[in-house]
Amino acid sequence: MKLFTNPLNVNDFRRWQEMWPQDWTLRFISLVLAVVLWYFVGGDDTVDKNVMVPIEVINLPRDLVISNQFKREIEVTVSGPRSLVLKIEKGDITRQVDLGHAVAGTMVIKNENQSIPVPRGMKVLRVQPDSIIFSLDKLIQKQLEVKPETKGNLAPHYILQDIVMKPETISITGPQAVLAQLSFLQTQVIDISGMNKPIQLQVPLDLSPALLDLIGETSVTADLVIVEETVEKKISGVPIEMNIQGSSREITPSSVTVTAILPRSLARENKDLQSLFKATIVDGGDEGKMTVMVVPREITSTPIQIVKVDPPVVTFIEEKSEKLPLLPKLDEISPKK
Repeated sequence: MKLFTNPLNVNDFRRWQEMWPQDWTLRFISLVLAVVLWYFVGGDDTVDKNVMVPIEVINLPRDLVISNQFKREIEVTVSGPRSLVLKIEKGDITRQVDLGHAVAGTMVIKNENQSIPVPRGMKVLRVQPDSIIFSLDKLIQKQLEVKPETKGNLAPHYILQDIVMKPETISITGPQAVLAQLSFLQTQVIDISGMNKPIQLQVPLDLSPALLDLIGETSVTADLVIVEETVEKKISGVPIEMNIQGSSREITPSSVTVTAILPRSLARENKDLQSLFKATIVDGGDEGKMTVMVVPREITSTPIQIVKVDPPVVTFIEEKSEKLPLLPKLDEISPKK
C-alpha cells in the first residue's frame, strides 16, 4: 500500500505531518541522553583490579629526615567501572602521608581503605601492605675529610711523596644516625703500579648505600706527587767564583766541599758533579772574611737540597808590598880622610 503516490502531493505531505508526533524534539533529546548514560554507567563493565598507587609524603619538618628505606608504592585492589580503573592506573591518585606533627623516632602509618582517594563510583577492597613504617631522625650537617686509598708499587727508585685531594673535605647533610658513625670519606682504590711521574686523577668515593642515597655518585681530584729517590752526596772541589768588581785579590781556600741531597739518577749519571753548583762569596761582616753561598745550577724534577758547605767562610789573601833597600845609618857614614 502506497502512502505517498506523488512526492509533491499536498495531501500526502499533510498526512505525513499528522503521523509524526508533535513532541519529537523532546523524544530525540531523551534518546541521546539515554545512550550517553548507558555508555558511561550501564555500558562500562565493572571490574576488580590491583593497581599500584605511589606514596606522597607531605609536611615533613625541616629538622627531620626519613632514614629508612620504605616502599614508594602500595598495592590497592579497587572495584568500579573499567574507564575509572584505567584512569587510576595512569597515576592520577596518590596515597598522601602527612608528617606535619612527626617527631624523631619510629612511626607506623596505617593504610586504611578510606585513605585512598578513589573517584566516585569506585570503592577500595584491599590495601597491601596494611601499614608503612617510617624511621625519623634528626637532620645534621657534618664536614668529612677525604682520604685516598692506594695499591701497588711505583717504578723502582721512585716514592709517593704526597697525595693532595681536591676538595680536601666534603660537607654532607643527612640523618644523625648515619653521619655520627663517620670520621672521614675514603676514595676507591688508586692503582699506582709502575708510575714514575706526578699525575692528576679523577677518583670516585667509596660510599655505603646510605651515603650513596644522600650525595649520589661523587668523584674527587687526586694529585699524586711522585718523585725520584734521593741520595746524600759530598762533592769536593767546587770552585768559588769572584764577583766583586774591580778586585784582583785572591781568597783562601779557592774551593769548597758541598754536601747535598741529589736525585739518584743525577748522582749516578753525572760524573762532573761540581758543575751542578755555583759558589760565590758575600760580605760576612768581619773584615777580611767572606761567606760562601752555594746554589744549584740545574732545575730538576726533584729539587737539589744543599745540606752543608765546608768551609762556610773564606778569607782574602793579604797583598805583599815590595820592600825597598835599607839605607845605611848616619853613624855608619864617616867622612873620608
